Amino acid sequence: MKGEGRKAKWLEKLRRWAANPRAALLASQPRIGLALGGGFARGLAHVGVLRVFQEHHIPIYCVGGVSAGAIVAGAFASGTSWADIARVGSKMRFTDVARWSLSRMGFAASTPMDSFLNRLLKCYRFEDMPIPLTVIATDLSTGEPVQFRGHGDVKLPIRASCSYPGLFQPIRCDGRLLVDGAMSVDLPVQQVRRMGANRVIAVHLPMQSEQLAPTNMFQVVNRSIQIMQMRMEPEWRRHADLVIEPDVRGMEWDSFRSAQKLIEAGEKAALAVLPKIRAWLGNRPADAGFAPASTPDSVPA
Repeated sequence: MKGEGRKAKWLEKLRRWAANPRAALLASQPRIGLALGGGFARGLAHVGVLRVFQEHHIPIYCVGGVSAGAIVAGAFASGTSWADIARVGSKMRFTDVARWSLSRMGFAASTPMDSFLNRLLKCYRFEDMPIPLTVIATDLSTGEPVQFRGHGDVKLPIRASCSYPGLFQPIRCDGRLLVDGAMSVDLPVQQVRRMGANRVIAVHLPMQSEQLAPTNMFQVVNRSIQIMQMRMEPEWRRHADLVIEPDVRGMEWDSFRSAQKLIEAGEKAALAVLPKIRAWLGNRPADAGFAPASTPDSVPA
């Protein structure tokens, strides 16, 4: 009976191959999607992960990000090397992406981020990205995630995804008022899988150490949001094939001056899982030449 079952499965695969050999070939190949989480300055740990992937020739089929992860994902998808992301990110300061502008909606405006992204990204529209990209923001009215991909400007969605509530003023886009993507999607694992990835790697920046007690209002808000995000973890972990967790627990949310340590933490965590990723690839080249079908500027996430 078992032999008959295996034979039936084999015949079904053969039938699908005959009907659409190109689709069958794509389905059999590992298409690795990368989902990058938020963490403000601690997002520099993502750069260390990218360094390992690029130096070890790990092909990435598509990439998505929220908050700080959206900045790194956008730069990587546009063709910026890990070294250039590290160089720009290491010099980054809060004033590069924000301007203090007290209003009823927040303490700072993110308009300076446009200039920052002009320096960091190689292209500025989703359809021009060498690697398919998705960016997640949160609709402040409905609480639902908004997924940007396929067509349109990249910079405004990234600014929206980074609009940390209370600190940054929300972004108006397509009739919506948008805030940080991590408010609704801690890691865009499912969104990346829907882009065509059949192996999704989530890069998660864990909550700060218990020993780092909040000392100001922003740290209180940050810790509170991290606690909320802990409740989301079981869901996205269930859909991830692999989770990389750089050890950044001892780093503050604004620790830009610790850039090298953050990058090294990402490298160490990525190297630890490299054998598993290589096992996915085997001796077969992953085909990164087929992008997912084009989509509207923003779609429900």
